[in-house]
Amino acid sequence: MFDTIAGLPIHPLVVHAAVVLGPLAALLLVIYVIKADWRMALRWPTVLTGVGAGLSAAVAASSGESLQHRVDQLASAAQRSLVEEHAEAGDMAAASLYVLAIAVVLVVFFLLRPRPAKPIGRGVAALGVLVTVVAVGFSTFAIVNAGHTGASASWEDVVATTTGGGE
Repeated sequence: MFDTIAGLPIHPLVVHAAVVLGPLAALLLVIYVIKADWRMALRWPTVLTGVGAGLSAAVAASSGESLQHRVDQLASAAQRSLVEEHAEAGDMAAASLYVLAIAVVLVVFFLLRPRPAKPIGRGVAALGVLVTVVAVGFSTFAIVNAGHTGASASWEDVVATTTGGGE
């Protein structure tokens, strides 16, 4: 569905939205959980960033599949293997950002609302913290792994066959 824009692959462009919005949503969610008195102000920025991370992950995954199809037509077996490894890591990263988006909505609207109708019990608060820790940990690992495998697929041959330098 998402393949090119202005004659260039869209994946290297849109993947940056997921890479930026994911950690930003994770950071906002952690602050939201820790700072109860900031929750009202952080509610919508946290939700919009979390949902934006999930949506950008969907576009990055779709455009990545299109790019993988193009690369597979020209790449060597070794390059295809690197691209496949990145595709698998990218699938995990996308899934982690879907989990993060769901966690944001769950925590903000159900578990740790800014102004709850009644005091939040310890169990609910603990569940909010647990959901946050799991979602943030999973998304952080998955994004770093996808980024590393993507960089390897893109640049490993270049670095292996050239020398560094510069000023």
